[in-house]
Amino acid sequence: MSMKKPILVTGAAGFIGYHLSMRLLNDGHTVVGLDNLNDYYDVDLKKERLKRLRESTRFQFHKLDLQDRSGVEALFRDCSFGVVVNLAAQAGVRYSLTNPHAYIDSNLSGFTNILEGCRHHGVAHLVFASSSSVYGANTNMPFSVHHNVDHPVSLYAATKKANELMAHTYSHLYGLPCTGLRFFTVYGPWGRPDMALFLFTRAILEGAPIKVFNQGKMMRDFTYIDDIIEGVVRVMKKPPRPDASWSGDAPDPGTSYTPYRIYNIGNNKPVELMDFIAAIESCLGIQAEKEMLPLQPGDVPATYADIEDLERDFGFHPKTSIQEGIARFVEWYRSYYAKSR
Repeated sequence: MSMKKPILVTGAAGFIGYHLSMRLLNDGHTVVGLDNLNDYYDVDLKKERLKRLRESTRFQFHKLDLQDRSGVEALFRDCSFGVVVNLAAQAGVRYSLTNPHAYIDSNLSGFTNILEGCRHHGVAHLVFASSSSVYGANTNMPFSVHHNVDHPVSLYAATKKANELMAHTYSHLYGLPCTGLRFFTVYGPWGRPDMALFLFTRAILEGAPIKVFNQGKMMRDFTYIDDIIEGVVRVMKKPPRPDASWSGDAPDPGTSYTPYRIYNIGNNKPVELMDFIAAIESCLGIQAEKEMLPLQPGDVPATYADIEDLERDFGFHPKTSIQEGIARFVEWYRSYYAKSR
């Protein structure tokens, strides 16, 4: 990965985008951050992340929506990006049930603008965020990139699968090197307020009941943010090459005859939801009041990442235990909200 050209990180004020940008800056790179700072969740949290990034003279921020075609075109024209990491998206499974157009606008139209920018301006590698949600109705565990993923159960998941198909098409037509990363339940400091760890911690500290879906019979491959970022940085440095062994007679969804790859990026150790809650209770020293609820539309009962390909190709090995990761989050949460009061 060239140190000479700036790296574009979309969604730079978001959870993963902030951590990736900070890591790249610490590694000596120049980072251009893009974000629309929408109000899907607390904008003040996004602004605080940005404030920390702006402490570096090698960080440049553009408040821009991916749907703004002319704005995105101008950004690619004015900057010569070596690598683009697309993390901007309308996130959230449940939100997609009531706000479907937000997902079409951002995740499809916006992603098209990113692909076009990369195509026309010689970007050496596009790394883009997909999601474990694409596995949908699959129950064959652990989830493998070599499995079929044609049965999504939420519009969010469908848009992420669409991103993978769109990227493959650009790789086929224009030779654009593309790597898609299917993230598995990322958590840690500066995390999203709509995610379980944030919601549970806040409710427990406020003495409010926590909502436990599927009667607690859920499993998630919770992955700590530092492990995720290490994996992303390794992937960025190595654009994919065509797989000479790929055959149209037996097409492998995880690889391609084009410079295109898909990887799972997870912890490879699913945790039962009740054990996850117990770890939070232990860190807080407070027992949670639990409201047991059924499985929500669009949710799946379990996720479990097969990361063999990522381990083989990049030496990726997640290192952070749930207990260690939750403890770091709780420490950050208490410190951050103590300062903001």
